[in-house]
Amino acid sequence: MKLPIVAIIGRPNVGKSTIVNRLAGDNSAIVHDEPGITRDRTYREAFWQAHDYLVVDTGGLVFDDDTEFLPLIREQALTALAEASAAVLVVDGQAGLTTGDETLASWLRTQTVPVLLAVNKCESETQGLIQASEFWTLGLGEPYPVSGIHGNGMGELLEELVTYLPAVEEMPETPEIKVAIIGRPNVGKSSLLNALTGENRAIVSPISGTTRDAIDTVVERDDKTYRLIDTAGIRKKKNVDYGPEFFGINRAFKAIRRSDVVLLVIDAIDGATEQDQKLAGRIAEEGRACAIVVNKWDAVEKDSYTIYDYARELKEKLYFIDWAETIFVSALTGQRIEKILELVDGAAFQHQRRVTTAVINEVLQEALNWHTPPTTRQGRQGKIYYGTQVSTSPPTIALFVNDPVRFNENYRRYIERQFREQLGFTGTPLRLLWRGKKVREVESSHSNRATRV
Repeated sequence: MKLPIVAIIGRPNVGKSTIVNRLAGDNSAIVHDEPGITRDRTYREAFWQAHDYLVVDTGGLVFDDDTEFLPLIREQALTALAEASAAVLVVDGQAGLTTGDETLASWLRTQTVPVLLAVNKCESETQGLIQASEFWTLGLGEPYPVSGIHGNGMGELLEELVTYLPAVEEMPETPEIKVAIIGRPNVGKSSLLNALTGENRAIVSPISGTTRDAIDTVVERDDKTYRLIDTAGIRKKKNVDYGPEFFGINRAFKAIRRSDVVLLVIDAIDGATEQDQKLAGRIAEEGRACAIVVNKWDAVEKDSYTIYDYARELKEKLYFIDWAETIFVSALTGQRIEKILELVDGAAFQHQRRVTTAVINEVLQEALNWHTPPTTRQGRQGKIYYGTQVSTSPPTIALFVNDPVRFNENYRRYIERQFREQLGFTGTPLRLLWRGKKVREVESSHSNRATRV
């Protein structure tokens, strides 16, 4: 289904992200009392009555200043307007009419997209009408007094807005693979997103912390749909102050949780750092499929052995996810970029893969033949009766044994290694549940008691 797009435009700190959260019905956009929080354009699904659409949050527009990110933010806003069916100019009713609002309105009148005017921060209905009245001079039609925080006046604005939205184009639904792009600041995550999409989807800058919000982008390749999620760079917790970066990192962790596959981006120059190890542990803990993307490979001096030595060292440092495949790329030159989605496909397939109980027990029997379970000092040996897969995403296998305590960590790793060698599961964590006989007896007792009651 191809949804019409509504672009939210305005000066910095007028409450655009609060309006977007109100329209989308959640609090996904970062809202903080500081200008310039939103930089890239972010898309969110929204609806009003029978109308579904995408709402696009954009960075605060300033035309008389070309410092830092402002020219790039303007470029992002222009792109949003070019694809929008309608736009909403958000102004600050408490601050009143400014020259910045007048400049923006003058510029919007030259655009072909229809524009509605939302006067935000009008919490009082009676006072709001007075606050909104001075914005008639912008020449954009009726100014709607609204409150993004409380929702006042949003219904009237939306009633007018949906009249400009075209009918939704029905398209066959295809399951999408959610891919989170994760890494430390400045490893090239946004450059990677732009290379995968073939457009300047996210602002790229050498300044650390450029990306603050999680940016969702839908890409279609060979009848497959991918939702790529660019995230804020994740620094050590002790170096992060409460504010925009704190919220951005929380969004990044949520992106890991809601993804099917995580692309862990490593800077080829720096190699795997302590922070990368922590991120690898987080990915494994969340049970997400993963591929390791070593970016800036073009900047590394190499010989015929470099890639093998580098890959071996990477596996040793990122042992939490030694099951993940590694690819060496350059977002700058495009080297091997087209291969990344192939790794995503493979990891996503293995993450959702289910193996029959018969096959699991064949592998298990062969493993037991090669290496019997350990025996305790008292001469008691561990016994594995059978195994079965109980869930996917990640694949989880329950092993029914006489006593889980009798299986030390080395033997447990041996069994997992046998499953991986025989069944694959490349690119996904594999969880083994060791269930003892006593646990099953207790469960059975509870079940019988519940039946009698």
